[in-house]
Amino acid sequence: MDLIDRRILEILQADASVPIATIAERVGLSTAPCWRRIKRLDEDGVIMRRVALLNRRKVNVSMTVFVSVKAPRHGADWLQAFRKVIADIPEIVEAWRLTGEADYLLRIVVPDVETYDAVYQRMIKRLEFSDISSAIAMEEMKFTTAIPTDYIQIR
Repeated sequence: MDLIDRRILEILQADASVPIATIAERVGLSTAPCWRRIKRLDEDGVIMRRVALLNRRKVNVSMTVFVSVKAPRHGADWLQAFRKVIADIPEIVEAWRLTGEADYLLRIVVPDVETYDAVYQRMIKRLEFSDISSAIAMEEMKFTTAIPTDYIQIR
């Protein structure tokens, strides 16, 4: 990758719907070479997918709940069952396996506390947990899907 690839990625992370001709103009290329670079970034797996980011308030899921989970045991069978549970619950939009006191961290988006409780009830009906601790986000101070491109190794 080079500085042009880095700039293309910055543009696409800000808005993946920018036309290729516009991207090409911004990075100083003609359309065909720019398109080839984007295609290569897709094929190489650098660009994983392109999505639409929704306004959570306008689609009635404005509440974010962070849930720390402690597993009752650390076996492959429990982990497989946990993966199935989180995959089946669309309100769980992120799940992370951690080091430290909690084993997993979930980010759940819902319209209200009652809906979060229903999600919680679905989880505990399907799987045993050692501990589940929830924290409701009061304010979104920063949210981005863009990752820094400063660390891309330039050739």
